[in-house]
Amino acid sequence: MADGAKKNIKGRGAQSRPPNRYERVRLEQAPAADADYRPDEPPAIDRQTRRPLADAQPRLATQFLPDQTRSIISENNSPDVGFRFSVNPYRGCEHGCAYCYARPTHEYLGFDAGLDFESKIMVKHRAPDLLREALAKKSWQGELIAFSGNTDCYQPAERQYELTRGCLAVCAQARQAVGIITKNALLLRDLDLLTELARERLVHVNMSVTTLDANLARAMEPRTSSPAARLDAIAQLAAAGVPVRVMVAPIIPGLTDLETPAILAAASQAGARSAGYVLLRLPLAVEPVFRDWLVRNYPEKQERIESLVQATRGGEYYRSEWGQRMKGGGAYAEGIGRQFAVFAKKHGLDGKLTPAIDTTKFRRARLTGDQLPLFD
Repeated sequence: MADGAKKNIKGRGAQSRPPNRYERVRLEQAPAADADYRPDEPPAIDRQTRRPLADAQPRLATQFLPDQTRSIISENNSPDVGFRFSVNPYRGCEHGCAYCYARPTHEYLGFDAGLDFESKIMVKHRAPDLLREALAKKSWQGELIAFSGNTDCYQPAERQYELTRGCLAVCAQARQAVGIITKNALLLRDLDLLTELARERLVHVNMSVTTLDANLARAMEPRTSSPAARLDAIAQLAAAGVPVRVMVAPIIPGLTDLETPAILAAASQAGARSAGYVLLRLPLAVEPVFRDWLVRNYPEKQERIESLVQATRGGEYYRSEWGQRMKGGGAYAEGIGRQFAVFAKKHGLDGKLTPAIDTTKFRRARLTGDQLPLFD
């Protein structure tokens, strides 16, 4: 963190509460008076006076709230996304990435896209049961399901609730093809299920590596796995025969873009078989959250980074047109794309992830009490 930067709430990427675009009334409060701010661990104590340190970082507890959703498979028709169906066991994400494009989805729930997004996590306790019910329907044909299309399915809450593991067990039983997108090495806990799925060519894993700088990662993605842990996860997945792609995502102009060659080299050495990238996206409330993060952590780089972001988005902070959302446009964005292509090819990561997913092995999930079929 740069000298003179503002004091952050420990363990949080966002440090603000941007207005919810669906709410007509907003209550302005100083953070210290916010009723949601309560300690989730004892405050720092001066060893001599035994009093709380006046400059100790404030903390914000995470709340886990039940999500009563009645369906679990979401569908999208975006030409920019490589999957049609997805499962998200959680809404909101404790990882707290300052740049997370999913933040505005929390506004649908009446929360804000800043601190609420990473501290008020909606938990779909029935996710495995709902998935089993969906895979038992005659209308379901076994098309690939992505975990997760919105928030990370292996965020810290998964250690406690094991919903992703439960869903993967359902998929293994039904031979349902899955693609996993994560930045958390916690997925190694489920290596047994991932190996089982890989033997049937039913799983691809996409591991996101934004930076190799552990200090930058800790500030920008405060509750994710370290870069070294993610590379180790790639290595263990590869050793177990699980196809894994490295996602250099997002690439942040002026901050992480020059790391692309080193990230691709490290991922290739670890065992990744393919690579992809996404340019930084700042839709809606993500823009003020990320820009506030820049002011607090890299004030000396803020102007250059913001200028380069705008250079890749037609002079704005974000453009939502199909074909532009993921890669941007303009000379600087094209340069990022060329650099990625050159080094992906150099390290043998420019092809498709192999072996290809096989969706023909799907067999309808069985509900409790179903009669076993004569032929499987």
